[in-house]
Amino acid sequence: MQAELHLVDAFTRSAFSGNTAGVCIPDGPADAAWMQQVAAELKHSETAFIFPEGANWNLRWFTPGKEVELCGHATLAAASVLWETGRVSREKPITFVTLSGTLVILKDEDWISMDFPAEPAVASMPVPGLGQALGVEPLYTGRNRFDILVELPLADDVCSLEPDINALTAIRVRGIIVTAVSDLPDIDFVSRFFAPSVGVPEDPVTGSAHCCLAPYWGEKLKKREMVGFQCSARGGSVRMKLKGDRVILEGHAVHVFSGKLLL
Repeated sequence: MQAELHLVDAFTRSAFSGNTAGVCIPDGPADAAWMQQVAAELKHSETAFIFPEGANWNLRWFTPGKEVELCGHATLAAASVLWETGRVSREKPITFVTLSGTLVILKDEDWISMDFPAEPAVASMPVPGLGQALGVEPLYTGRNRFDILVELPLADDVCSLEPDINALTAIRVRGIIVTAVSDLPDIDFVSRFFAPSVGVPEDPVTGSAHCCLAPYWGEKLKKREMVGFQCSARGGSVRMKLKGDRVILEGHAVHVFSGKLLL
């Protein structure tokens, strides 16, 4: 099967920063095993696969190791590709049908706005071995249906963190979100995201993690609108708006590659 293939840097205005997502548009029906092989071949933290579905688009996300139920940066990348290739008019929203329900994506000048479900964490008991794996004891530990959320004392604790990835792999959860309040004037909080159990040692910028971070920091900071910075080596910013049980995630996208996958 042949497929159109794009690489997009998401949650950034500059190439070679943010989080790179593969976007694959197969020429025909594709099964999950084939999509998993393509994602493993590309080796990006997520690859989005999009298919027309009536007036909407079906969207699935795969890490190099497994399919996941929600991904922000690959959704942003997929929407950007549909607009850039002329499949959807820039003036029209895109509706994706996904494992996390219907997601509506809008273009507002150079911003891409995504209507995602909020995924708040519930406070939990400390996770055995987590503090040791991170190298610092959390101020707070919580969980949602995907991830563990950990708050650390200082922004520098997050940004300078060098966790034991092998030890984190043993914690059976999709990912571990590590966060702290920001010490920068235009940023509300910083974060990093580790998901070695699904084949992603560290994800550079994680949209779906901000579905958890937004309600957490919104309550702590008494804000409805925030900006988060994910201080990975590549780095990227996510703008958020709380809207009931939804979170509006906003970011930018830069296209870096387009071609054909030949099999």
